[in-house]
Amino acid sequence: MQFLNGKEERMWAMIVHLSAFLGFIVPFGNVLGPLIVWLIKREEGAFFYEHGKEALNFSISVTIYAAISTLLIIIFIGALLLGALFIFWAIFVIIAAVKANEGKEFRYPLTLRFIK
Repeated sequence: MQFLNGKEERMWAMIVHLSAFLGFIVPFGNVLGPLIVWLIKREEGAFFYEHGKEALNFSISVTIYAAISTLLIIIFIGALLLGALFIFWAIFVIIAAVKANEGKEFRYPLTLRFIK
C-alpha cells in the first residue's frame, strides 16, 4: 500500500466530492462515484479517508431526501423541495471540493452519518 503525499491527498479528496456529479450521467452516480473513489483510495491517507466518508454520507443523505421529496410531489411541495435540494446539493458539493483542495476539513450540513 502506498500513502498519498499532501498535494495528491488533497486532489483525491477534491475528486471524491466532485465525483457526486456523476449523478448527471449515471443513475445513482451521485452515490456510486464517491463510493468507488473512497473504496479504492480510503487506506492511503487519513485526510482523504475523512473527506471520502463525509462525501459518501452526504450523497446517501441527499438521495434519501430526494426520494422523500419525490413522494411529496403528490401534494406539490415535493417539486419545490426537489428544486431547493438540487441547489443545496450542488452548492455544498462545490464548497466541500474547494475546502478539500485547500487542505481544510469540511462537514456537510444536514448529513446523516451512516459511515462512522
